[in-house]
Amino acid sequence: MANPESVAVPEQPTTGPSKGELKKRAKQAEKDKKAAEKAAKQAEIAQQQAATEVDFSTEFYGPLPLNQSQTRSRRERSQISTLSSRHGETVLIRARVQTSRAKSSKLLFINLRQRTHSVQAVLMVEPEKVSKQMVKWASSLADESIILVEGLVKKSPIPIQGATVSDVEIDVKQIHLISGIEGRLPFSLEDASRPDTEIESSEAQFNRVLIDTRLNNRVIDLRTQTNQAVFKIQAAIGDLFRDYLSANGFMEIHSPKLQGAATESGASVFKVSYFKGTAYLAQSPQLAKQMAIAADFERVYEIGPVFRAEDSNTYRHMTEFIGLDLEMTIEEHYHEVMELLDGLFLSIFRGLREKYQHEIQTVRKQFPADEFKWREGPEGTLRLTHREAVQMLIDDGVEIGITEDMNTENERRLGRLVKAKYDTDYFIIDKFPMEIRPFYTMPDPEDPSVSNSYDFFMRGEEILSGAQRIHDPILLSEKMRSKGVDPDSMKSYVDAFRMGCAPHGGGGIGLERVLMLFLKLNNIRRASLFPRDPKRLDP
Repeated sequence: MANPESVAVPEQPTTGPSKGELKKRAKQAEKDKKAAEKAAKQAEIAQQQAATEVDFSTEFYGPLPLNQSQTRSRRERSQISTLSSRHGETVLIRARVQTSRAKSSKLLFINLRQRTHSVQAVLMVEPEKVSKQMVKWASSLADESIILVEGLVKKSPIPIQGATVSDVEIDVKQIHLISGIEGRLPFSLEDASRPDTEIESSEAQFNRVLIDTRLNNRVIDLRTQTNQAVFKIQAAIGDLFRDYLSANGFMEIHSPKLQGAATESGASVFKVSYFKGTAYLAQSPQLAKQMAIAADFERVYEIGPVFRAEDSNTYRHMTEFIGLDLEMTIEEHYHEVMELLDGLFLSIFRGLREKYQHEIQTVRKQFPADEFKWREGPEGTLRLTHREAVQMLIDDGVEIGITEDMNTENERRLGRLVKAKYDTDYFIIDKFPMEIRPFYTMPDPEDPSVSNSYDFFMRGEEILSGAQRIHDPILLSEKMRSKGVDPDSMKSYVDAFRMGCAPHGGGGIGLERVLMLFLKLNNIRRASLFPRDPKRLDP
């Protein structure tokens, strides 16, 4: 029997690439070889060109060392807002890169921004002055970088779109980076500056930057030209307030914001731990203003924070805002105070219109609004009694009691009725019912159910509340008890009137609300640098 291991097994034929396949592979290999040789040759040529192309602009661009106050050249830095009158001058400007666009490897346009002003800068390759490397580096600068630019101011043959200074441009000679950005911006300033009307009407898909996103990234949001203008106007209101009152014999005071008792009521006051006891954040400087009058200061005002522990998440409420408060002695009638306050507001309105048109128009690009109107003729500011104002609402179909307080909806409705009938956005309501005013309000001498109090309105919303105050300690104590306030809990306040106090009155104004309504910003948070409401304590 044969050994099975010795049996020969026939070999299986192997199948290899066909002749055509081998030819195809050889052809592809030859092609790849030529491509590699060509790429290597091009790289070698590029390397040789780079080696021979000297960067003659190295000292004219690049990042600057960290500023640690090493040196001080005292060289003038120019403002973009002044460039229209500086044709032919060489200027040095520190600005942010708003946007940039490279037209080619030899030409770059940069929109430079300072606060509410912007100008176009042009960087173009120029032999022995501006190299291609310089243009390439400048093209890589991120939006919102802070740069130092030196260049020649030149007239532009046509107005430059997208720049507030549109009649000149800067021919850049040097450009250095002062401060770059890390990471990505949470949103572009272009998106943050776009009007809602443009977003809604355009067929293009724009990014809408919501208000919470803005407030969460407030530092970036505040850089928009709109916000720069808003807060310049806010500062102007404070300046105009001070100027008018100083010219009318007022003195600025600074009252404490920690108090031993609630100013008006315990319902809307913040309690804070105070060593072994409790203190309260001031709801207003009301008590201090009146005590200053009792101390013969005669006319006082204050600009400072006001705190309200109201859980109101509306477009017009905040838990902390800036109060513009004043108090003054009365010689004969509380209308002396009301008339001075009216003069104050008219002075503020005129000052804004005359001195801040650029800022107002900047805001209106994003927040279109009718121009704020007030009566300037001999008839003076419109004054209505509370009864007359409520009657206007009743005549318009509103169900409201003649002595009832107006809610926000009815205030705004009244504003529309007043605008339609009297063509004014600004008016005064006098003689409010006593039951809806604070305990320190003086009652009317002929009708104790009515008070010597007034509110001022802009676009149908209250922006000032004021009154003649009670300066008699007996009547004051009586009214405090009627409002549920124990006079002994505010003994130092009541005692201020026991030593004799002149008749007096005043008012409190919400700065942010005035700003919001004058510009029609539609949300008070837009009028506050870093707003505080029941849901926001940061940033």
